[in-house]
Amino acid sequence: MKPNFRRRLMLCAAVLGAMPALAWSDTYPSKPIRMVVPFAPGGATDVVARLISQKLGEALKQSVVVENRPGANGIIGTDVVARAAPDGYTLLLNTAGAQTLSPLIYKASYDPLKSFEPISLISNIGFVMVVHPSVPARSVQEFVALAKSKTRPLSLSAGSSMIELIGASFKATAGTPDVVSVSYRGTGPQMQAVVAGEVDMTIDPFNSIAMIKAGKLRPLAVLSDKRSPALPDVPTMQEAGYSGMAFGSWAGLLAPAGTPKEIIARLSKQVTRIVAQPDIREKLAAIDYDAVGSPPEQFARTIADDTARWKKIVKETNYKAGS
Repeated sequence: MKPNFRRRLMLCAAVLGAMPALAWSDTYPSKPIRMVVPFAPGGATDVVARLISQKLGEALKQSVVVENRPGANGIIGTDVVARAAPDGYTLLLNTAGAQTLSPLIYKASYDPLKSFEPISLISNIGFVMVVHPSVPARSVQEFVALAKSKTRPLSLSAGSSMIELIGASFKATAGTPDVVSVSYRGTGPQMQAVVAGEVDMTIDPFNSIAMIKAGKLRPLAVLSDKRSPALPDVPTMQEAGYSGMAFGSWAGLLAPAGTPKEIIARLSKQVTRIVAQPDIREKLAAIDYDAVGSPPEQFARTIADDTARWKKIVKETNYKAGS
């Protein structure tokens, strides 16, 4: 075989080998995309999903439909995506709780990283402790004193494994084990339970800002290192006298493991561009979500770091689901 002919054959083989990747990037998407949210409508993750899905659909010139699949602290919806075809037409808008914590404390068939392709970390999410206005407590100290007085039973709602664990950590830190934890199918329902007076308190991922401003909920403290711009008059847990109670979450977009890298790269580029838009950043800031928009590699590191952190906390607190 002549050298020139051999070189031509090798070149043709290289071009043919690249054709599937080129085809993916050229034709994707050719049909609607579903964005699975593993929590009920109206919750923190759902809010972010609906902001991003509309803009992403416009950018891709294809419908991006949000599909809520709540249950089992986010495991049901997350598992749906882990088992989906890795073709870019099923995406997951998830939070740190369902992605990194739930697999540590519940039976889950997916791995936080191995079962997914990270696309982009969209935003960081803070937490605020709120009570129903009928609760005679205007500070964390007063709530703890009320709980310890046992003048009446107190309860807190939890709509995710992370909030359940944070609630357990608070009860342990404050010495109020008699506060009853009540589970709900998402952060939206857990907040509505407090608004309706079904429970007394919850730790909310700032989905309650409108309810706070309307006087339907009373904020006691934010669970961060510094005060929130959205609630500048509300103290941190540290300021309230309870150290070690700084917690945060995030919202990010993922795809099933094995999704072509060309699709991941295209989606990440679009999501990063969307998150950088002033109107999106303003809407996220209004609910105290810190816009990020990271590349896949950075998001993968965040997931790995969070998994290690929660594994340590679960071990140190000897936490059991439902405690």
